[in-house]
Amino acid sequence: MAIVTEFLARFQALPEILAATPILAIGLTLGAFFAGNWLFSRMGRPLWLPPVVLSALLLAGVIAVLAVDYQSYQQGARWLTVLLGPATVALGIPLYQQMHHIRAMWRPILVTLPIAATMAAVYAVVIGWALGASPEVLASLAPKSVTAPIAIGITEQLGGSVPLMMGGLLITGVVATLFVDLLARVLPVTDERILGFALGLNGHAIGTARAFEISHTAGAFASLGMGLTGVFTALILPLVFRL
Repeated sequence: MAIVTEFLARFQALPEILAATPILAIGLTLGAFFAGNWLFSRMGRPLWLPPVVLSALLLAGVIAVLAVDYQSYQQGARWLTVLLGPATVALGIPLYQQMHHIRAMWRPILVTLPIAATMAAVYAVVIGWALGASPEVLASLAPKSVTAPIAIGITEQLGGSVPLMMGGLLITGVVATLFVDLLARVLPVTDERILGFALGLNGHAIGTARAFEISHTAGAFASLGMGLTGVFTALILPLVFRL
């Protein structure tokens, strides 16, 4: 009987022990990721509900049910956050493979990128300012169209909230991907290079994932749009935001 009691006591203390290490955060994150992708496939791969949203909802629910301290989870998940940088850099491979297409369209890219990247930040800040948002909220909304590794650095530099920025990043990626697909059908736009560039520029990593589902060419241009938007925003936004 004493052995059973001791076992139950150790089992009940297991979440606290795991929470003190990165194991719990990494396990929950990876489990939610695989479960979200499985649900996404079972639901027929709906465009309006990408797997990253399903994974995020599952993860949030599990954290709430298990009463895991968010700060502890965030600290443990930093091990995975570190991988965001190398994952973004690895997108240079499809860029290299499609370099001949990129050279052919350097003029349209050079013209559209500054305008689109600027508007992506401006309209969010203007809407937030008109609704009376605080400077911290505005700083969190400004880099919402930038890929996460770069957006985190921009948000910290501007004095914003990283969790709030990540929420805006998720919503922006989903909405941008949905509207780019819808507008492409209405206009219609069939050039995979244009579709990919628009998805990467507006929908960052989520849009890029969608672009690779279209074709490797669309994925390469989405990687280009996402990367250039991140670099342009990182250079310009901190200077303009202070004004």
